[in-house]
This record gives sequence, structure tokens and C-alpha cells, in this order.
Amino acid sequence: MPPDHARSAEHVGDLNLVVAVAINLVLTVAQIVGGALSGSLALLADALHNFNDAISLLLALVARRIGRLPPDEQRTFGYRRAETVSALINLTALVVVGLFLSYEAILRFFQPAEVGGWGIIIVAGIALVIDVGTALLTYSMSRQEINIWAAFVHNVADALASVGVILAGLLIIFLDWNLADPIIALVISMYVIYQGVTGMKPSIRVLVDSTPKNTSLEEVVQAIKRVNGVRSVHHVHLRMLDERHASLTAHLVVGEANHSLADLAVIKKLVKGRLADDFNIGHVTVEFESAAEAAVDEHSTTVVPRPPH
Repeated sequence: MPPDHARSAEHVGDLNLVVAVAINLVLTVAQIVGGALSGSLALLADALHNFNDAISLLLALVARRIGRLPPDEQRTFGYRRAETVSALINLTALVVVGLFLSYEAILRFFQPAEVGGWGIIIVAGIALVIDVGTALLTYSMSRQEINIWAAFVHNVADALASVGVILAGLLIIFLDWNLADPIIALVISMYVIYQGVTGMKPSIRVLVDSTPKNTSLEEVVQAIKRVNGVRSVHHVHLRMLDERHASLTAHLVVGEANHSLADLAVIKKLVKGRLADDFNIGHVTVEFESAAEAAVDEHSTTVVPRPPH
């Protein structure tokens, strides 16, 4: 993608997030007022969830801008992981909100309250339109950025929650079944918790320096060994820098110490090219060793068991 086009896409993405934050804050206020007037716990639950959405979108916007900062002396790999941290914070907040709403819904079973059906249907209908619109604003970006995906999941959960609130209102109006409100609130809460917990895994994988998903370290090693001039590979370390970028370091044994710098440069270029093409690993650092050096290196790094006391 040309730099100017990339910058333009980033600007549009940032603007979409600003709009999404603004309309979610307006919606939160409307739902709090509607929930207070109607006495609906489900609507207040949806309001709290929408407020959490607004904060998550704002956090996503800030992290997105931080992630574009260039590397410096303190962050030599850059600030890409700011987006991963943001995603984990957002998803953790989603779980906390879900647990709180579950607690409130369970209490409502023991302390039933009268709920106005039409009020929550009208407000939830407006919320549904806004939730769908916000999800559409973030959908395209969510496919490339885990940070935005976390915010997108929030909005999808909100849209489903609004559908649930409307259903609760209909059951209250036509069946006079006030327990529908805490039941729907509890279902919304369980879904929110599920989305938060399942969504944490990709962020945690990045933060604990895991290998990229669906990438076998053994396959990577074998691919390097197939490069002409490489005899063996050891000290291989592969990790994700973020959900789109990976880094690899390795020691390559290239035979006796009779290779010229030009020979080593060719081998390095072939290794980097194969890793980029086959595994999308773009940050590769290799150290060359002769067979004799490798033997000394392996011996020096051998862990010796501590003798018993």
C-alpha cells in the first residue's frame, strides 16, 4: 500500500473511532435515563455495557495512535504492543462488567421490580440502530487489528444485548412477565463474559512472546535447513511482536570457517526470503557459526544438574 494511501486509511480509521465514541456516549446517557424511568435492569445493564464500549473505543483510538510511534532508545521494537495491551484491558473490562451485571440480575430474582415495557423497547430500538452503526464503523479495521477487534466485539455484544432488551420489553407487555428483564440481563451478562474470556487468548499469546498462531517452530527450522549452505540450526527463538509481525533469531552452522562475507550475505538473504515468503516472518536476525564453534557453543550452554546437598 502506498504511504499516502496508508496514511489516508489511518486517518479515516481514526475518524471512525472518534464518531463511534461520541455516539456511544450519547447512547449511554439516553439508556441510563430510559432505564431509570422504566425501572429496567436489562436497559441499565445495556447502558453500562455501552459506556464500557465508549471507553474501549477511546482506548483503542489512543492505543492505535501510540502504536504508530517510531522506535526509540527505550522501545527499540517500537510501540506496536500498545494495541495488544489495549485489547487485553478492554476485554478484561468486558468480563468485569459481565460479572457485575450477573450479580445485579441475580439480585433482581429475589427482589422483583415493575418494569415499563414500551419505554425500554423504544430506547433499546434506538440503541440497536446505533450499535449496528458503530460495529460497521469498526468492522473493516477489526480484521487487521486485534485492538479494534476487541472494540468491535463490544459493539456486536451490545447489538445482541439491545435485541435481548427489546425481547424482554415485549414479554413484559404481552405476557406481564417481569422476570423476563433479569433473565435477559443474565443472558446478556453470560455472553459478555464469554466474549471477554475467549477474546483474551490472542492478546496473552503476544504478551508472553508465543510463536505465531498456526506456525510450527519445527517447520520453520526445517525450512532454514533447506537453504543451500546451511548445515544445521540451533538457538532458535521465534515470537510475535504483535498480531501481524513476528521476530526470529537463530544460530546457523555453515560448515568450516571458509565462507567469504559475500557467501554469508547470500545465505542470509535466502533465509530471510524463505521465512518471509513461507511464514510471514519479517524481522530476522541470524548469527553464523562453523561446526567447531557450534560444538563449543552447545557445550558452554549445557545446563549442568546441581549436585544434591
